[in-house]
Amino acid sequence: MSKRDTVLKIFSALWTGVDGIRKVLHLLLLLFIFSIVFGAISSTVPRLPSEAALLIRPVGALVEQLAGDPYDRAIAGLLGDEDPQTLVQDIVDGLEYAKDDSRIKAVVLDLRGLRGGGLSKLHRIGAALDEFRTSGKPVIANADFLDQRAYYLASHADEVYMHPDGLLFLPGFAAYRNYFKDAIDMLRIDWNIFRVGTHKSFVEPYMRMDMSEEVRESTIKLLDQLWRAYREEVAAARGLDVSVFDEFSLNLLENARREDGDIAALALGFDLIDGLLTRAEVNTIIVGYVGADTENPDSYRSIDLDDFLAQTRLLKGDKSAKENVAIIVASGEILNGNQAPGLVGGDSTARLLRRARNDDSVKAVVLRVDSPGGSAFASEIIRNEIEALKDAGKPVVASMGSVAASGGYWISMAADKIYANSKTITGSIGIFGMFPTFQRSLAVLGITTDGVGTTGWAGQLRPDRAMSDDAKALFQLIIDKGYDEFISKVSEHRNLDKIEVDRIGQGQVWTGVDALGFGLIDEIGNLDEAVAAAAELASLDAGAFGRKTIEKELSPGEQLALDFLSTAMWLGIDPRSLISRPAKSVRDLIEIVENVLAPVMRFNDPKGVYAHCFCAFE
Repeated sequence: MSKRDTVLKIFSALWTGVDGIRKVLHLLLLLFIFSIVFGAISSTVPRLPSEAALLIRPVGALVEQLAGDPYDRAIAGLLGDEDPQTLVQDIVDGLEYAKDDSRIKAVVLDLRGLRGGGLSKLHRIGAALDEFRTSGKPVIANADFLDQRAYYLASHADEVYMHPDGLLFLPGFAAYRNYFKDAIDMLRIDWNIFRVGTHKSFVEPYMRMDMSEEVRESTIKLLDQLWRAYREEVAAARGLDVSVFDEFSLNLLENARREDGDIAALALGFDLIDGLLTRAEVNTIIVGYVGADTENPDSYRSIDLDDFLAQTRLLKGDKSAKENVAIIVASGEILNGNQAPGLVGGDSTARLLRRARNDDSVKAVVLRVDSPGGSAFASEIIRNEIEALKDAGKPVVASMGSVAASGGYWISMAADKIYANSKTITGSIGIFGMFPTFQRSLAVLGITTDGVGTTGWAGQLRPDRAMSDDAKALFQLIIDKGYDEFISKVSEHRNLDKIEVDRIGQGQVWTGVDALGFGLIDEIGNLDEAVAAAAELASLDAGAFGRKTIEKELSPGEQLALDFLSTAMWLGIDPRSLISRPAKSVRDLIEIVENVLAPVMRFNDPKGVYAHCFCAFE
């Protein structure tokens, strides 16, 4: 064999090997793509029995918008460690669909996992439960223990059951917080505070050790209104006189002594619940309505809310049409820049509003606001986009959730119309700024700061140097101007006298009822009524328009990655082996620290000016 033939044979063998590898890789690629496609189409929605109960199990806090980046949430869901939270709209939609679904014979409201939710959110779900009950189908509420929030929802059920060893506790509403002035002094921190508003309570913990009389007076007035509304609505839902409710809650200790400390029996005696039953006994009752589960005879036939919504939405399609009212949610603190859902980013929320403006199918917009405020600059960026929507001929209606105060009111005031729940917390028209310096703290450690600058302003805003009197005066001027801008815009948008706006401003917080009387809002109403008003402003025929939710979406790459992980699960591969994440205990600790530091550490307004409300009422 010649040398040339030998070389040719070697190259031929190499080519055959390379070609074989190419074919194998090609096959693997096809299998990969096929597995993704097959996984996507094989993730079938669970079948719904011909007769079943819709099982609604709210977990964590009730929210207007699920917090966190959609991709991160989806990954956490696949790994089984997503943060507990329940979307109010999901419960409302589920009840709406179930009302007319002949397969759903009852709703079971399992309230063991509910951990939070504003009164307006509870009211909205309560109204949806009442509407469902007009179908003649029963609602059965059940929990081992019932706190104040869970009991509000339970009161709207036909039957309310609690475990014999359970507890019903209705303490009322409160507003308590930590105060840091002494700690700041002991740490030798100069916490420079600039504010406008006699009732701007957010900064008080940094300048005193207790609640001021002005804030105490307005807060108790607000809490009394909320508590009165809670008592009246719960008593009406249970068919009781408010005096019965008051006797149970106000004289709890005396009444409990007569029952030897058995609060569950006490609640039953006051007709606040319908029975003290074990979980098995409750299951037996529900079996009587919908029949026993074929795979587990000890339980009842049911479908979970998430599965029911997945199936129903797949069959019905989305709610959009040729002409739509867009819904954009602004939930959480308002911060500058781009923020994940659960926070309101000046840039990211403005981008959603621009999408609505540039979408020819969108004829009007409802901005659903559930925010205590935050960055004044970010709030103004969002307000600018609302003005641009109106200039484009697309009316905007603001719909307030549990809280739309301070910056939350700032982003609402430019709307053509403002709707709020009677229990919405709003107002808090006032601003502040804070700039802590640590030069005295550093001095204790033997550290000083010295140097030179080209002007008297150079090096002024350093946290390791004391603020000069001129810097403090300048900062206060900026805050004063910001407040004047705030009340001027409220005066302009709401057609109110500026002096009157200042009177009801000053950082004071109001309920929706108060806000209506002052002219800060236009109507008491829910999200559906706000959508109807937006459609009317856009001259859309009732029943002929759709709803289009505009929110952050997954990128194609993120969707591909999720499909791959879903397919891996379908093939029996644990996705947790493919993704490294901190232990849940570590993440929980990080979350606690972040929650403590968030009021200060997350602030990122370019000018350090904030319109933020302390609205954490329990």
